[in-house]
Amino acid sequence: VQLVESGGGLVQAGKSLRLSCVASGFPFNDYSVGWFRQAPGKEREGVSCISSRDGFTVYSESVKGRATISSDNAKNTVYLQMNSLKPEDTAVYYCAVTRGLLRFAGDPLGFTTYEYWGQGTQVTVSS
Repeated sequence: VQLVESGGGLVQAGKSLRLSCVASGFPFNDYSVGWFRQAPGKEREGVSCISSRDGFTVYSESVKGRATISSDNAKNTVYLQMNSLKPEDTAVYYCAVTRGLLRFAGDPLGFTTYEYWGQGTQVTVSS
């Protein structure tokens, strides 16, 4: 299993970024994907997740209305579009996968729900 995140960078507050998570080494359609972030000195936070098989999505309150998660199964890729970025969005963003559908998971944005993790991509939002 391999997950590779990209799309991070340095942006000004109010701008947008699209993060990508490219997966390989497993049947992508059988898995669900989550995006997490971790800022220095803070715990890892679940941001959004998607089960592409049934379209189930969840967003954290911190990004709801500003983020859109989507999946391109033909490319084994999940995207996280982040708009109206704020300095508090600064963090390393990780994608992770778990087998099965998230609507049956006890905690779709929970750290322990996911089995495999990428290495992360840094997002820095300047004020």
